[in-house]
Amino acid sequence: MVRSLCAAGLLLTADVPPVRAQPAGTPLAFEVVSVKPSTSGLTGVRGGCHGIDSRYSPNEAATAPSLGRCMISDARLSHLIVIAYGLNSISGMSGIGLIENAPDWVINGDERFTIQAKAEDPTNVTQGQLLEMLQTLLAERFKLRFHRRNLEMPGFALVAARNGPKLQQAKGDETSRSSASSMKPLADGPVTVNARRYSMGMLASLLSDLGPGGPVEDHTELSGVHDFKLSWNDSTGPSVFTALQEQLGLRLERGKVTVSFFVFESAERPGEN
Repeated sequence: MVRSLCAAGLLLTADVPPVRAQPAGTPLAFEVVSVKPSTSGLTGVRGGCHGIDSRYSPNEAATAPSLGRCMISDARLSHLIVIAYGLNSISGMSGIGLIENAPDWVINGDERFTIQAKAEDPTNVTQGQLLEMLQTLLAERFKLRFHRRNLEMPGFALVAARNGPKLQQAKGDETSRSSASSMKPLADGPVTVNARRYSMGMLASLLSDLGPGGPVEDHTELSGVHDFKLSWNDSTGPSVFTALQEQLGLRLERGKVTVSFFVFESAERPGEN
């Protein structure tokens, strides 16, 4: 699944492998890597990683990296961390907002980098493996060191409603999402989301970003991917709670969820190739 980060048009997966600060065994690594300071003068980070299980809409496919490669342009180190470690946004907080203790050059500075990297066998590498290789690149070239801090926060569990889910199995091969609102409306206005090939984890991530005002965890125990349309208007109705139940046969239960923060320890600017 490919989606945008902020307004930059950055391609990255919505479902990512579990984050590991120190991968067991020999870390996966790219065969060829180029890391250079960006000189384009552009401020919008672009690009992503393309594994054999990555899926693109027709519009996204036109600008996708070649298979088995990560091609990322004009990215701060914080952008690279968000991509590599899957720091999905939650309501009111971007993925970058989950990075703690980082210096200004990492989060807000003018220093941006362009990465071109290729796996040893581009025809047989998954999206998750490419992201692990990107983690290795950050550790080796940027000397990135960090630890995780887990914090329980008020949030919601996404569960099946009493009468069961009303979900249609995905028919097509392309993962996509279109929305009448790219962010939670400031005045609780209408939101309509058309999703294709969405897992329940991806729906929970979407609701964390657009939904009721807190992180959402998938507790549905539903596997597979689905096509659905979800519409709500918290001002005039139906609310997101009612819409989920009536339109998808799902509901949100209030409770505590665990949010994992990325606690920055140190990093260096990369040297010349």
